[in-house]
Amino acid sequence: MERRSYTVVLLKERDGRYSVSVPALDGCFTWGRNLTHALAMAAEAIALYLEVLEEDHRPLPPDTESFTAEVGEATEITVRKVTVGEARAVA
Repeated sequence: MERRSYTVVLLKERDGRYSVSVPALDGCFTWGRNLTHALAMAAEAIALYLEVLEEDHRPLPPDTESFTAEVGEATEITVRKVTVGEARAVA
């Protein structure tokens, strides 16, 4: 897979865990125990999502230019770019 970057939205929940969504990839969600773990899980979720699309011979979506996030009871919101591709994922 070629290297691709996607915006991820990380919401810090009241219990300290992070909920993660990828706005450009419909239904691509994960979570992590802390920010580092959440970013690693985001890279894995993105890579798996894109792998399924490739296997189904479907086009890979571009990253989103804008998005809306529901923060609910989150105590913090962080937005990052995560790059995946080739043999490893980079957050």
